[in-house]
Amino acid sequence: MLRVLLVEDEEIIRKGLVYSIDWLSMSCLLVGVAADGVEGLEKLESTACDVVIADIKMPRMGGIEMLETAAALGITGFKAVLLTSYAEFEYARKAIELQVVDYLLKPVDQAKLRETMRRIEQDQTEEKLRREVPVIVDLKTYQTPEIECNSYVTYALKRIQEGYSHKLSLEQVADECKVSVSYLGRAFKLATSQTFLELLNRYRVQQAVNLMTQGELKVYEISDRTGLGDYKHFHYVFKKCTGISPTEFMQNLSAGR
Repeated sequence: MLRVLLVEDEEIIRKGLVYSIDWLSMSCLLVGVAADGVEGLEKLESTACDVVIADIKMPRMGGIEMLETAAALGITGFKAVLLTSYAEFEYARKAIELQVVDYLLKPVDQAKLRETMRRIEQDQTEEKLRREVPVIVDLKTYQTPEIECNSYVTYALKRIQEGYSHKLSLEQVADECKVSVSYLGRAFKLATSQTFLELLNRYRVQQAVNLMTQGELKVYEISDRTGLGDYKHFHYVFKKCTGISPTEFMQNLSAGR
């Protein structure tokens, strides 16, 4: 549910937006209404909100000045949508600088407003999921000229990326490369500072975390899909990499949604 603050000086338009818009159907809750930027700023300081919808031209303080003042005061964490009857470039330019997500002309088109709210909600959900997904390992960090000079290590990293969901071992990769296990093991550890198994398991856990955030599979299904085998082994490797069990991680995700 998006918490919305509405700042509009024209009473007819303000009341029209308050009473004629079905905010709940857009997963929005109107938490505050202000008649100008000064009052809107006071509301911003005292009321937690996700979206501020503000008119650009208002007495005492306009919407852009209100947003600039809020930023200077460190009041952040919300998306801004500007309303105006004026489409001058200067206003649009300042709106872009303030990272305003949309620019709606009055009278407000309800379908356009609904689409804007839907997009903001989707963006917030994606941002929230990105924050929740810990980066355990990113194989891109190992794509360096030094590592690429050793074609065997490069091949081993590629095999991890492509074959993590199946049984995979250093011995198997060494055999495919036609080099000794000891040589590949030493070269891999020198290049990545981890053993082949350590990096393989960390990559598997990263994929497991990615699947968990999607919320579509059970833990045992994720364990099977990521090549970590039975739940006991999955639990051990997951906790070793993240510090918590798979079940605890999924409970934390559910609590945060």
